[in-house]
Amino acid sequence: MSLRRTVLVLGSLSVFGPLSMDLYLPSLPELASHLDTTDTLAQATMSACMIGLGLGQLVAGPLSDRIGRKRPLVIGVALFALLSLACALAPTIEVLLVVRYLQGIAGAAGMVVSMAMARDMFSGPDLSRMLSLLSLVSASAPIIAPVIGGQLARVMDWRGIFVVLAGIGAALLVVAVLALRETLPPDRRHAGGVRIVATQFRTLVSDRLFVGVIVVSAFSSTAFFAYLSMSSFVFQNQFGVSPAMFSLIFAGNSVALLIGAQINGLVVRRTGPRRMYVVAVSAAAFASLGLLGVVLAGWSLVPFIAALSILMLAQGLSGPNSTTIALHEHGARAGTAASVLGTTMFVVGPVVVPLVSLAGVSGLALAATMSAATLAAAALVWIAIRPMLIRPGR
Repeated sequence: MSLRRTVLVLGSLSVFGPLSMDLYLPSLPELASHLDTTDTLAQATMSACMIGLGLGQLVAGPLSDRIGRKRPLVIGVALFALLSLACALAPTIEVLLVVRYLQGIAGAAGMVVSMAMARDMFSGPDLSRMLSLLSLVSASAPIIAPVIGGQLARVMDWRGIFVVLAGIGAALLVVAVLALRETLPPDRRHAGGVRIVATQFRTLVSDRLFVGVIVVSAFSSTAFFAYLSMSSFVFQNQFGVSPAMFSLIFAGNSVALLIGAQINGLVVRRTGPRRMYVVAVSAAAFASLGLLGVVLAGWSLVPFIAALSILMLAQGLSGPNSTTIALHEHGARAGTAASVLGTTMFVVGPVVVPLVSLAGVSGLALAATMSAATLAAAALVWIAIRPMLIRPGR
């Protein structure tokens, strides 16, 4: 498979997270009203899906190390399409929360297996560059999806949007079946069983650098999920923008995320993923402080958007390098390692952010949550991770 085709296929199959969130993001306030529920519970439908996306990777990742990458991927994509239809039919918020969780578990296969496939084929700076190229495809989803979602919200309710999501899942199923080859040959698969899986996890948690990167990823994902889940309420309820306008603002910030990833792809071969990682995590912390300053100063919509865009650019710089560093020493267990990384990124934020939201969703709550999370990430990088990155032999 050519590099261009590999990037296109794997990038398309890694979009379950963005698609599951961003397509119906402009309709969250309407969903809350239609199901006669609170903003917090409507926001929790995103948390339920993301927790499913995280925990599902703990199943799909090790399974792909055992039986190969393609079969778990195809099964997950098929179930994702069916469960999207079930979301459209949910009669209550309680049913929707359960089905969204199951939808996330199914969608996890696409995210973790695509990452493991990239690690099967690349390593080091080449892997970081490949992940940056993948983000060129996968980051198109959060750019396009909310714009499409905002336009769809004009002609259909949130249920119709889930039907559209089911159709996208069906299209990705065709891609998975017809355009993807197996990347893990039988001689590189492990025998499976609880003992083998437990050994794989013990090897991962004994790697201090891997664990450090995982913890930093947990903080970074908390910041990102705060933005993802609170932004529609902040922009529409506090700043008074329409769903369609919000979708354009969200798309613009997604472009900033994409630009960050592509800048990384251009310079990482010269600077190395370790240096870029430290710079990017530090930049995100400074940007979040700028966002908090904008809110505390009472500035208007445009400075708020600008500060968020800078923060998203820094997030785009850090993501590929975080994954590269985490998976570098674990090519033999790439599926399991990717599942641990993905689970951390998709579970911690969706658990923490709704608790913060209980005090109310506002621009201050958003900025304070993102600042606290990114500052903790930067502190850990400088105190614990950077010394390991510059140690000889690493």
